[in-house]
Amino acid sequence: MRHCLAKLICLFALGLTAFGQTRAADRSLGKPNIVILLADDLGYGELGCQGNTEIPTPHIDSIAANGVRFTNGYVTAPFCSASRAGLITGRYQTRFGYEFNPIGHSNELPGVGLPKVEETLAERLRQAGYVSGLIGKWHLGGHAEFHPYRHGFDEFFGFTHEGHYFVPPPWNGVTTWLRRNVLPGGGRGRFTSADGRVIYSTLMNGTEPAYDANNPIVRGGQPVVEEAYLTDAFTREAVDFIGRNKDKPFFLLLAYNAVHSPMQGADAYMEKFAHIQDIHRRIFAAMLSNMDDSVGAVLAKLRREQLEESTLIFFLSDNGGPTRELTSSNKPLRDGKGSVYEGGLRVPFMAQWPGRLAKGKVYEKPVISLDIFATASVVAGGVSTAKPQRKLDGANLIPFLTHKNKSAPHEKLFWRQDRRAALRMGNWKLLRNPRRGQSDEWRLYNLATDIAEQNNLATENKAKREELLSAWRELNAEMVEPLWQRK
Repeated sequence: MRHCLAKLICLFALGLTAFGQTRAADRSLGKPNIVILLADDLGYGELGCQGNTEIPTPHIDSIAANGVRFTNGYVTAPFCSASRAGLITGRYQTRFGYEFNPIGHSNELPGVGLPKVEETLAERLRQAGYVSGLIGKWHLGGHAEFHPYRHGFDEFFGFTHEGHYFVPPPWNGVTTWLRRNVLPGGGRGRFTSADGRVIYSTLMNGTEPAYDANNPIVRGGQPVVEEAYLTDAFTREAVDFIGRNKDKPFFLLLAYNAVHSPMQGADAYMEKFAHIQDIHRRIFAAMLSNMDDSVGAVLAKLRREQLEESTLIFFLSDNGGPTRELTSSNKPLRDGKGSVYEGGLRVPFMAQWPGRLAKGKVYEKPVISLDIFATASVVAGGVSTAKPQRKLDGANLIPFLTHKNKSAPHEKLFWRQDRRAALRMGNWKLLRNPRRGQSDEWRLYNLATDIAEQNNLATENKAKREELLSAWRELNAEMVEPLWQRK
């Protein structure tokens, strides 16, 4: 009798195992989950897989090791908000006039946000049978009309402005670095509090923005009091979202505000990098390492739920890093956030889909964040509900990554950010990046031999300059004027 009972229990356990394996196999053959892990202000050269040996990032690196790393991965703008508008719609944001980066109270003004007529990836995937969650930073409008719920997301936990403190006042459990015009007590330079936990610096000649003013952490539409370090809180919510939706196709946009200012490093991570003497750099290392461990927790949850093979994951930054502000490295690229040189537009970018994408592949042809919308739409079987039909600017990357299409995903890549503009065509890049008081001079670079954009060939190769300028003007004619200039 006991033998029969033991045999039945064994058969039942085997059946459960087989059911789990069958369920995982069925999911891998059906609609894949889509996960976008979006870092904020992370420089091109700051990950281990990008060459940084100072700050270990094993979990983010594992996405590249288990999938594809794009060495020429771009975003559509060198600032947070405009870049996110392109990512979530799959369209150059200049097609609908979203050419700016609202900060502070501007986030809450009526009319300042992602136009409702633009279809988001969440809306597209909803029509394909997905549930969608946004966790983290939105920055596409803080007024009620632009709430993520009104752009196709079923769940939202995060904030709507450009930034947020990682812990609430009085900032317990962290070391904080803040910008100031004038130090406490007067003067310039650096001021450190008696307990060493707050550092003020006049390096940037400005004062830290009031990130938290009228910018609460919200769950859905209601403010909540969040005591956890924000990177950890967002990861907690992401892990919970995956667990609750593991039985259905889901789209998760996990938009960390790390490593964006204000700079706040949690105690455990500050101890981990105690060997870094520069406190400014040590806080940055703590923030990045914390985010890396958080990415690791999300990946581990997908593995535990047997969802890894049925999940397409993208990791990227929203723009290049602001080096002076954060110590972030964009090496070997020129400039950083706010610039249309490579350091502002080319970002860490990778994708993983076990069984569909080869492991450890390095893809060198140019891709852009717009491709995420196009790729996700195709693999999910999404159908556009936009009226009238709107032109997408991205490409489905799967055929290019599986060698079914050996050409480049894009012949040209286009940028316009106020007076700054650029076009990449093949290995050639044309740009104008005027600083205050400077002219709109067009410059020409050959990225195949000059990735750091040091050798301006505009005079030497006038024919190529005119060819790219003509192409830029042709694309620019398809765009509309910025929203803030309209009558």
